Amino acid sequence: MFFRLSLSALALVIAGFATPSWAGQKDKIFFESVEGSWRGPGEIVAGKYKGTKFVCKFKGAPSAEHAVGVAMDGHCRVGIFSQKMSAFIGGKRGKYSGRFQDGAKGDGLDIISGQINGNKIVVGLNRKKLDGAMVAHLEEPNVMNVTISVKVRERLIPVIGMTLSRERRVGASNAQDHLR
Repeated sequence: MFFRLSLSALALVIAGFATPSWAGQKDKIFFESVEGSWRGPGEIVAGKYKGTKFVCKFKGAPSAEHAVGVAMDGHCRVGIFSQKMSAFIGGKRGKYSGRFQDGAKGDGLDIISGQINGNKIVVGLNRKKLDGAMVAHLEEPNVMNVTISVKVRERLIPVIGMTLSRERRVGASNAQDHLR
């Protein structure tokens, strides 16, 4: 169950909140900068499945329902086992919400808070009594580091780490240049 929940959390490499209205444009630029195809390795670094390595592949596209947001679809693979992944984040005027898989009411997680700051996003995660956070940082336009942590006795403990690389498209422009 923890492994399945942890992999569900990997589906979201994008999400967030902002406050001032001009930040809405900065948020939109951030979401656009993470659209496209991403692939990379990760590892569970704490808990029952510590040391488990996996590889994920995601495709991000603009949110069909909101002016600002993204929908992510893909899968993560551990050995011969593969798990479909999906995530959605969207909203307007700095008020965003989202879910991994089918959300906390199903087998996934809800996105409950967050903030975009330049090329980094931090979101709050929740599933019943489990609280946590995800940080996605675009180290450069084509490399994103993702860390997922869970709250244990008021401390955030990292449990998953991964590095995703953008699958290159010839002639594609990158909105990430506007974030710097």
